[in-house]
Amino acid sequence: MINAKKIREDFPILKRKVYGKPLVYLDNAATTQKPVQVIQAMNYYYENYNSNVHRAVHKLSQEATVEYDEAHEKVAKFIAATGMEEVIFTKNTTESLNLAANSLSQQLKKGDEIVLTQMEHHSNIVPWQQAAKRTGAKLRFLEIDGNGELKLQHNSATSGMCNRTSSDLQLPQLMSKKTKIVAFTHVSNVLGTINPAKEIIAAAKEAGAITVLDAAQSVPHMPVDVKKLDCDFMAFSAHKMLGPTGIGVLYGKQELLEKMEPLLYGGDMISEVSFQDAKWNELPWKFEAGTPNVAGAVGLTAAVDYLEGIGVENIHEHEKMLTKMAMEKLRQIDELTIYGPEAARRGGLVSFNINGIHPHDVSAMLDAEGIAVRGGHHCAMPLAKLLGITGTARASFYLYNTQEEIEKLAEALETAAAKMKKMAARTA
Repeated sequence: MINAKKIREDFPILKRKVYGKPLVYLDNAATTQKPVQVIQAMNYYYENYNSNVHRAVHKLSQEATVEYDEAHEKVAKFIAATGMEEVIFTKNTTESLNLAANSLSQQLKKGDEIVLTQMEHHSNIVPWQQAAKRTGAKLRFLEIDGNGELKLQHNSATSGMCNRTSSDLQLPQLMSKKTKIVAFTHVSNVLGTINPAKEIIAAAKEAGAITVLDAAQSVPHMPVDVKKLDCDFMAFSAHKMLGPTGIGVLYGKQELLEKMEPLLYGGDMISEVSFQDAKWNELPWKFEAGTPNVAGAVGLTAAVDYLEGIGVENIHEHEKMLTKMAMEKLRQIDELTIYGPEAARRGGLVSFNINGIHPHDVSAMLDAEGIAVRGGHHCAMPLAKLLGITGTARASFYLYNTQEEIEKLAEALETAAAKMKKMAARTA
């Protein structure tokens, strides 16, 4: 288990107070705080070798280019990609998914089908909606059950077995020869559900489909190996894993990236240009047009180093402990409803509502106590409508959160629920 209290010493912002009370930051699914190691690495870049990359022969440019290229290598190793050619830097997960949807849609035709799930973030719904409109393809959705998990079927011969394999998974209602793309979230940003990515990918491949994994809520929190998953594409963001905003990653298998057309055109993504035509640069630069976020890449490298130093598996175990504790305590509040599966089958977040209180008001009440959570539909409006709610309050955890902070969250929510109960009694 990691020492969260010692880790907190690396995060300057966690020392501040909000309304005179110590900050309890539980909005990590939205963005994470940054350790001094990341902040200092980016400052050092700006103070010592700030320059554009791949364009000049002077010393500063050479140093910046080395750091920028090594950032690709570092990320490739972190997710077990074959090499830096498979790591494309974008602005964020959203741009990564848009890049994938735009380029892959050029292979779609009328009647083809794109399979998503009902728990997707808008970033993994809207780009595919637009792709379907452009091409005449159809969207189909894997449904969720009452526990917030996907309704996945297995062969009747193995349905009662504990050691089912990926080949046992069947999606007969959705998968067919028409299925060309299967895009889904690894971990739901609302329900916390950890989807069986490897099994879904294997089932999709049996149908001959290309797979796109939204890993924004998994790569920062648990070991993710793209080779073991065998996903074709995967997207995630630096700012959700201790890194800076403004830089994200699209992983793609090299053979597929080589066949795809770029999303953006301009400088550095070309190898040759005439007045009539252009030829694209080699990977990964083919998809990185214009001046890149060099400082962001430097910060991402420092973030990966920090996470590897602690161990992503250790972080995952720490979050599991906090999540289990949070769910146990929150379930003791009668007026509170938790959404999603049991703690053992979810990531480090808990979404909930207090009866009679809008999630924005719950968030405001917690904010008054110095506790930062998010309230709303969490960019998943179709899921919220499916659940019959306007949104939820969401507490999400990371490596620097402590058991004491979970205690404070539970106490504040219990107080809020009690106030609501008294108000309801007065008006009854």
